[in-house]
Amino acid sequence: MTQIQAQNNDLQLIEKTINYYFDGMTTHNAQSFEKAFHPNATMKWVDKKYEDVNAIKSLSEYVNTNNPVKTKTSIMAINIAGNAANAQLELEYDTFSYIDFMHLLKVDGKWKIVSKTYSTRTKSDKE
Repeated sequence: MTQIQAQNNDLQLIEKTINYYFDGMTTHNAQSFEKAFHPNATMKWVDKKYEDVNAIKSLSEYVNTNNPVKTKTSIMAINIAGNAANAQLELEYDTFSYIDFMHLLKVDGKWKIVSKTYSTRTKSDKE
């Protein structure tokens, strides 16, 4: 297999991993997070202060205590370098968007999100 074919295969596998995350967020299926994230994956953000939590646990708690709402998802960029990759995603809601920066590693032949950092952008910030 040539390097380009291998990278295209990795790209498809990364997109599959990201789609598990999107499924968890849009349908509130917490089990999808276990397919997308490494068990030790972290999620980090700054609101009033810096926060750092286990991604699967925190996202599962969120979807299990809130109702799903209409969400438009998109992959804005994916970069791959060997067994490491990053992806920029957007989850767009009525009044705001989450901009996610995912870091992925190929662990035991499977792409897993190992770190998520994100920011929130209101609709007025886009205009």
